[in-house]
Amino acid sequence: MKKKSLNAKKIIHKKLLRYLLDSRVKKFYKTFEKSIILNNIESKKFLVALSGGPDSLALTYLAKCYSILNNCDVKFVHIDHRLRSSSSSEANILKNLLKKFGIDCKILVWKGKKPKSNIQSISRRNRYNLIFKYALKNNFKYILIAHHIDDLYENFVIRLVRGSGLKGLVSFSKKTVNYSRKTVIMRPLLEMKKDNLIFLSNKIFKKYFKDPTNKNTTFARTRIRNLLTKLKQEGFDDKKLKQTIKNLSDADNSINYYENQNIKLNVNYLKNNSAYILNESFFKQPNEVVFRSFSSLLRKVGGKYYAARGKKINQTIHDINVKKFNKMTLSGCIIEKVSNSVIIYRENREKK
Repeated sequence: MKKKSLNAKKIIHKKLLRYLLDSRVKKFYKTFEKSIILNNIESKKFLVALSGGPDSLALTYLAKCYSILNNCDVKFVHIDHRLRSSSSSEANILKNLLKKFGIDCKILVWKGKKPKSNIQSISRRNRYNLIFKYALKNNFKYILIAHHIDDLYENFVIRLVRGSGLKGLVSFSKKTVNYSRKTVIMRPLLEMKKDNLIFLSNKIFKKYFKDPTNKNTTFARTRIRNLLTKLKQEGFDDKKLKQTIKNLSDADNSINYYENQNIKLNVNYLKNNSAYILNESFFKQPNEVVFRSFSSLLRKVGGKYYAARGKKINQTIHDINVKKFNKMTLSGCIIEKVSNSVIIYRENREKK
């Protein structure tokens, strides 16, 4: 790097770090830093996914400061979904804005046919797929995203309305391991409120981009956001909602222990065949323990981020218990009944 460019970089870095002298900004940075440290990240290489909204711009600033102070390799990516005619121009405006702060943002374009229904769900899946592919190609294990505590509450109510089980209700955590993609999703802003992130974004960048879908009641998330406002008016405020989620998380952790014990005591791994053998006792545990243990093995063997739908898994477990089948395919796995045991191995892979 030329001396002139190096000096310009140092000036920009000093300007960014100077904001940390503000007590409120420093408090947010310390919360971010604590989250990174507590989650035992052994690498100094991160990928930051940003949308251009206030939460992601706040994350961008905090991650950039962390990289300067800790000499980290941090890269930033934005998805141009092209669902709106203005998305590409907005992506370029965002890129140019960040460039002024010494932040290089890589634009990833979602190409191909766009959905006409179930837009948010399909868009989310495609957005993550693009991010995962970039992370793998460039050897990034850790991906930082800007989910905050308001997102946590919204996600909880959405899953409650959908009738999710305990695992689904509390699965929105600070760290999610994606075994199939060999990546770890980090949510270091999960203790921060959106209002604080708006403050931080305005303080540093003087602006942020608004998502027009946030007010569109066609989308379930928008309706849930409005519902949460009404629930708060009825007394179910953030404090009570947070305590409810904590109580459920404690119960979830207890079940996780028995799930791990079930796999440890009642499952054998055949290395030569890359298969798992589940003995008869595996299926004699409480229903939730069996369901989770079975789902976990399906994800591991099939290499999927998500297992099959709960209804299909429950039906398979039921069929095994009543001896209704000998062999079937589910979630990229072959499930085969042999005597009183069940063998799980990857589909399209012959057993040796």
